[in-house]
Amino acid sequence: MAQPGHRDHDAARKDDVIQIRASAGTKAILSRAARLRGQKLSEFMLDSARRQAEEAILDQRIFFLDDVAHEKFLDLLDAPGKPSEELRARMTRKPAWER
Repeated sequence: MAQPGHRDHDAARKDDVIQIRASAGTKAILSRAARLRGQKLSEFMLDSARRQAEEAILDQRIFFLDDVAHEKFLDLLDAPGKPSEELRARMTRKPAWER
């Protein structure tokens, strides 16, 4: 059974190695946080790094609009059209971080 805060993102065999160096103080903080979550240090670090990676990828999808485009966007949100086949395909594809 998964422990609280633990997400099994990758059920496949884990054979790739990631190595990092950290100060003793940083390791102590990470170890303490892992214990609080009931996880091994490596599990905690991998979960935390994956979460940050997903956020970084999603942050690249932010966009800015001028006033006219913003109003048009809001109008579209208030009265959405029927989803096209292209939209259906986009909504069912894997997230960018799983490609």
